[in-house]
Amino acid sequence: MQTISRQDMPVQDLVDALAGVLSPAQIVRDPGVTASHAGDWSEAPRHAPALVVFPRTPQEVAGVLAVCSRLGQPVAIQGGLTGLAGGATPSGVEVALSLAKLNTIEDIDTVGGTAVVQAGVVLEQLQQRVEAEGWSFPLDLGARGSCQVGGNAATNAGGNRVIRFGTMRDLVLGLEVALPDGRLMTMLNRVTKNTTGVDLKHLFIGAEGTLGVITRLVLKLSPRATAANTALCALPSFDAATHLVRDLRCALPALSAFEVMWDDYLEAAMEVTRLRQPFDAPHPVYVLVETLGANDERDREALERELGEALEQGLISDVVVAQSVEDGKKLWAYRESIGELLGQLKPFAAFDVGIPMAAMDAFVESVGSELERRFPAQRHLFFGHIGDGNLHLLSGPHASPDSLHQVEEVVYAATGRVGGSISAEHGIGVVKKEFLAHSRSPVEIELMHSLKALLDPAGILNPGRILDTA
Repeated sequence: MQTISRQDMPVQDLVDALAGVLSPAQIVRDPGVTASHAGDWSEAPRHAPALVVFPRTPQEVAGVLAVCSRLGQPVAIQGGLTGLAGGATPSGVEVALSLAKLNTIEDIDTVGGTAVVQAGVVLEQLQQRVEAEGWSFPLDLGARGSCQVGGNAATNAGGNRVIRFGTMRDLVLGLEVALPDGRLMTMLNRVTKNTTGVDLKHLFIGAEGTLGVITRLVLKLSPRATAANTALCALPSFDAATHLVRDLRCALPALSAFEVMWDDYLEAAMEVTRLRQPFDAPHPVYVLVETLGANDERDREALERELGEALEQGLISDVVVAQSVEDGKKLWAYRESIGELLGQLKPFAAFDVGIPMAAMDAFVESVGSELERRFPAQRHLFFGHIGDGNLHLLSGPHASPDSLHQVEEVVYAATGRVGGSISAEHGIGVVKKEFLAHSRSPVEIELMHSLKALLDPAGILNPGRILDTA
């Protein structure tokens, strides 16, 4: 198939070609609209695309890709634009394909506990809808009000409850994907057990839109929790946190979150949100614990019993247990102040690395010390999900791209030395791709290139994300 270089094709010619697939209202060149699609939440340089297309059906997504493949037109796939790796930020020659109009919840199976949804459904919208039917969709993260479930799958999002429910990969039963050549591949499996050859959906979960565009999903639901209990614990050390999470996982089947915040993170959170100090004195480490169950009184008694034993053993120095749903939200506010912190620390370097639990304490100590030595004017804040090995680090503000790059070199090199992952849930995008070799072998990277060439020979889908364009 002969393709035409994007640089040689006027935008109007592309608009004319797309007119056979979309209505004029779905092909937008208004600078006010294109500017709002210039980038995600990352620090990747923003570029307003020449136009944004808004398909309303999976078939229209496939049709757009068929046209762009034929013309050799690169496409930036966009969901809720909440990513932190630059995956949805267009380059200078890419048009933006927004999935915002694919926002229908098509079916909720209240017997089997599944939902069929389009990729542009906002996570919080899905959560609220299934809860009204007596179910829950357990994926949860701070960007719930903006992020879309298709993007959650494309980046294999994790969030706050992975310790109990797993990542997005564990919650997807089936997918529908628009391939770059315009074919629509439907794999809307609704059953948990399905051993019928290679499970192709896993090629697209976590691939960040480089192999195909997710258009619909079959998602696994969980029974809605009717009781939630939250506690904020002050700990003498991170070592105490590792013992506490092990003990709570054994004793509390309803444990759904175990969020760790180092003292500098909590201090910064209080400053930016004007929250008060939760304890009489500062402590080295804090842990936010949540259980989700069906019996409020029984679950609260179990949580308080285990935390009381931890106090006696010295694993906890002090604890606050929420007495109401509103109290629980106030405790979560310390952890969820990340949005305000991102705004305060711009330009920032944001990390979400996966670190083996046994290496995490030494990792935080050594990386924190090196960053303090080399960048004393910046803040370096550690926090994370921990129960699943996911550590977050926010460093900023940095005055130059060179400074940001030096921080990345420090953190990712240290991650590679302990056998960790340079991206636990945010994806690689453009921000982290030069560091991919710290987590992936040459053979793995070579196979990724081969898959890209096989499925997207024209190289139109999110080019330059994860891997350098050949």
